[in-house]
Amino acid sequence: MELFQSVMVALLCCNLAYLAISRLRVLIRLTAVQGALLAAVPLLFSGSAAHGHALALSFAVFAIKGVGFPWLLARTLSRLEVNPVVEPTLGFHLSLVAGVAGLLFSLWLETRLPFPPGLFPPLLFPAALTTIFAGLTLVVARKKALTQVIGYLGAENGIFLLGTPLSGQGSVWLELSVLLDVFVAVFVMGIAIHHINKTFESIDVGRFCSLRD
Repeated sequence: MELFQSVMVALLCCNLAYLAISRLRVLIRLTAVQGALLAAVPLLFSGSAAHGHALALSFAVFAIKGVGFPWLLARTLSRLEVNPVVEPTLGFHLSLVAGVAGLLFSLWLETRLPFPPGLFPPLLFPAALTTIFAGLTLVVARKKALTQVIGYLGAENGIFLLGTPLSGQGSVWLELSVLLDVFVAVFVMGIAIHHINKTFESIDVGRFCSLRD
């Protein structure tokens, strides 16, 4: 249980780092770290009685979230001629304050919601909710489309973390379908970013404000 809580604390630190990092390549590496931490969660949740389902799920999560997605993002970044510095709509300090506020709110909410006894181990619910919040913050508070893709992945990671307690009930198809949806979304958005950059010479979504009839 101590190791499980250490992983949850590491995930919380990753979420706050998401909101404070100003370099795209570092943000992509952090996505890989977050994916590796998520891969360990099903095994730690199962404990010493880890079965084939948990092992297969952990391997799939590590392969897709810890290796596949970061590689795809890094490959997309290398093909785009863009400034590797993250351009925020909401400043980094304010984003970090919002992240801390989201963490405090999730800790408070955990004590208020009537969860079934033993459903969520300590810190799992706050870590999942904060992961979703940090991902959505990246989506709405960053200008580059690639950063918003990373935020979308972060939000999905939080949803996956919320579903981890149900993994022992045979919900592998639901989890794998979510992973497949995310893979398709990243693939499509990668193509879209490539064509946006090729056509408009920028992936700064803030420039849409300058469009006129």
